[in-house]
Amino acid sequence: MMDFKDILAKYSPEEIQVRLDRFTKQDIERVLSKKEKSLDDFLVMISPVAAPYLETMARQSRELTLQRFGNNMQLFAPLYLSNECQNICTYCGFSLDNKVRRKTLSDKEILMEVEVLKSMGFDHVLLVTGEANKTVGVDYLEHAIQLIKPHFANVSIEVQPLDQDEYERLIKSGLHSVLVYQETYHRETYKEHHPKGKKSNFDYRLETPDRLGKAGIHKMGLGSLIGLEDWRIDSFYTAMHLQYLEKKYWKTKYAISFPRLRPFSGGQEPKVAMNDRELVQLICAYRLLDPDVELSLSTRETEHFRNHVIKLGITSMSAGSKTNPGGYAVEKQSLEQFEISDERSPKEIAVLLKSNGYQPVWKDWDQILQYAE
Repeated sequence: MMDFKDILAKYSPEEIQVRLDRFTKQDIERVLSKKEKSLDDFLVMISPVAAPYLETMARQSRELTLQRFGNNMQLFAPLYLSNECQNICTYCGFSLDNKVRRKTLSDKEILMEVEVLKSMGFDHVLLVTGEANKTVGVDYLEHAIQLIKPHFANVSIEVQPLDQDEYERLIKSGLHSVLVYQETYHRETYKEHHPKGKKSNFDYRLETPDRLGKAGIHKMGLGSLIGLEDWRIDSFYTAMHLQYLEKKYWKTKYAISFPRLRPFSGGQEPKVAMNDRELVQLICAYRLLDPDVELSLSTRETEHFRNHVIKLGITSMSAGSKTNPGGYAVEKQSLEQFEISDERSPKEIAVLLKSNGYQPVWKDWDQILQYAE
């Protein structure tokens, strides 16, 4: 099977834009009448011509989500272990050139954070660090997972890309899922926003999901940072990446996230803005393309938006998030990676879900099913 790097090279942004501009009303009506949607159909569904058909897309998306996931909503919380970072990234508060005090949690501090998250009800935690191999490399991560695993049914990470053997080490320690976002699939734009550090290696990051698949990870999360480039083109590349991975590593589960560029201590403005209606369109398009993929929404989004999008395809939400190391108990005022928008507590989110007929799920249902087999 062809490597994804070679597949990506076949689709230039210019060619995709030409296709987006040529779609007609007849194209979107034809796509929405089909039971199963293709990657080409996905491009039609995220095009401007599809905007007037959002109500139909939302209804189909809701029906498919209920069929596959029922009225369940998985809840998770990020636990930031460190803001140390060796990279310069134009959009991130942890960037090396952002002159702030750095913080890496000790064992005692990690367990203090764990205690607070457990008291909130969480059984699914996402460990997050900056990219600093010497400070928070694989040894630190392995130890942290071993420390945290007894307290949670599910441990995920969002850290620097690792080698296959390093992922295998972490999986043996109890790692369940890995989130790794390409940020943008445009090589030149990627280079512009990642001028220094290991993250500047576009191909190494692009090949990370392959290393994860070979390592046998249970679930991986994909996505692009919406705002660095045209969201439609980057989303098409993400969907193409998803389908490539699902075909090659079919035992692995997949998730898609929709991070929109948020304010931080430094201030990268979005190159291409995406309004709320367009984000709903994208969420619905992913659900119609792939009925079984997990769609996740973070506290980057506003309270109002999250209230209204619950029923349209989302299956996983963060709640009560703190995006700084020690933010729950240890050091509540340390540097945030980005500003959150929905500041409601996990309890408030759970009440909201129940009032909408949904059941909050505090651990990963795949893990539950896995144990039941």
